[in-house]
Amino acid sequence: MNAQRFARIQEMLALRQHDLTVCMEQVHKPHNVSAVIRTADAVGIHEVHAVWPSERMRTMVSASAGSNSWVKVKTHRNIAEAVTHLKDRGMQVLATNLSAKAVDFRDIDYTRPTCILMGQEKTGITAEALALADRDIIIPMVGMVQSLNVSVASALILYEAQRQRQNAGLYQRQHSLLDEDEQQRLLFEGGYPVLARVARQKGLPYPHINAQGEVEADADWWATMQASGKKK
Repeated sequence: MNAQRFARIQEMLALRQHDLTVCMEQVHKPHNVSAVIRTADAVGIHEVHAVWPSERMRTMVSASAGSNSWVKVKTHRNIAEAVTHLKDRGMQVLATNLSAKAVDFRDIDYTRPTCILMGQEKTGITAEALALADRDIIIPMVGMVQSLNVSVASALILYEAQRQRQNAGLYQRQHSLLDEDEQQRLLFEGGYPVLARVARQKGLPYPHINAQGEVEADADWWATMQASGKKK
């Protein structure tokens, strides 16, 4: 990993918003999922959450994201489990839903720990999820359509969250708030993707990345990495 890439990854880690996220409930179109994850990365989100409509969808997302994405995708068995997990982390859970009690998405304070709950493309968020959410939010529209594509809606809301957080100075950190193990994982996978792939194939633990961005590993680790075939 050259010095420029190391500095870029360190800068990215410092800007990661550990208390801002998205939860996708039953979103079933792969291109929408990919677009949501891409936007999450663009605004500095470290982890998104999901309840998948099928095991096949979960597998597809894992294959397309995986080590090629800077954003972790955490899967939950059901929406109750997901919301409980998020609220246990102190997050307000906001449901995108056209209802009498819904407020303009721009009137929300996104400097608070926040999760945006996005529903399935055709039917939207389930009644169970709406009952669990803290507030309903809407994106005002003056045309004939009453809803936006899920990836477009999430982008609008997340960039409003980014705007508020930038104004509040939450993107001016010099050091990451992620735990050390997670920072090390991202430094190795992002800085040494080929080595990371081989280490996973052989079942080897990731080595330490030092302050200069270099791999620190003993001779046995390197010998196993260079040996042909997978670890038995």
